[in-house]
Amino acid sequence: MWTRAELKQRAKNVLRFNYWKAFLISLAISFASGSGGGGGGRSSRSALDFPRTSDTGTIIVIVVIFLLIMLFFLALRILIGYPLEVGGQRYFVKSAEDKDNKKCFSFAFEGHNYSGIVPTMLLRGVFTFLWTLLLVIPGIIKSYSYSMVPYILGDNPNIGAKRAIELSNEMTYGYKFDMFVLKLSFIGWYLLGLLALGIGTLFVLPYDNAAHAELYLVLRQRALEHNMCTYEELLLDKPDGDGYDGPYY
Repeated sequence: MWTRAELKQRAKNVLRFNYWKAFLISLAISFASGSGGGGGGRSSRSALDFPRTSDTGTIIVIVVIFLLIMLFFLALRILIGYPLEVGGQRYFVKSAEDKDNKKCFSFAFEGHNYSGIVPTMLLRGVFTFLWTLLLVIPGIIKSYSYSMVPYILGDNPNIGAKRAIELSNEMTYGYKFDMFVLKLSFIGWYLLGLLALGIGTLFVLPYDNAAHAELYLVLRQRALEHNMCTYEELLLDKPDGDGYDGPYY
């Protein structure tokens, strides 16, 4: 059984040697995850007044432009954001294993890897969105169920969408509340970061990502020991003894 303290201490040990590179990788993951905001305006006209024809045409143009912008950013999220997210999480996992963490982003954009990552991450996003439409709480729960998908794809991008989601569900079964508490344990750091005009929160990201990479390694090992998956399925070398030899290609 893992504890938050153990995961976070391991994360600190990893970051001691490569914090600034991890910081840049975390910025890429944050960008890949997507964020946005919006604003509104007020009209001096009464709500009972009907818009003139010219006003209607202007509104239509504005709506069309807005939709095109939204589609552009959605395409950016899917086509570039998803591989960046998987590549970034692969970096943290490799760092935690003390293995070669170079070219993790190029790994995610390689031909057949890219074609495996994008549809799997897209399906994961659709499932999470549909659960959130049902109710917010089920959406949050399912987001934890699917949270290991990027890490699984970091091991084997071509494992298949259905299998990646299924394996993530199995890995996180019985641990969602513990995962929630782990995430909650970073709130103090993020609140402290807000004191620096919000910029300080960015410096917490490597610590957060490194700890969750450690969590994946624990859940992955448990999945292997309980025959939820095989070393070959995740493209991992079988250990010679009690150790772990790294990726299988």
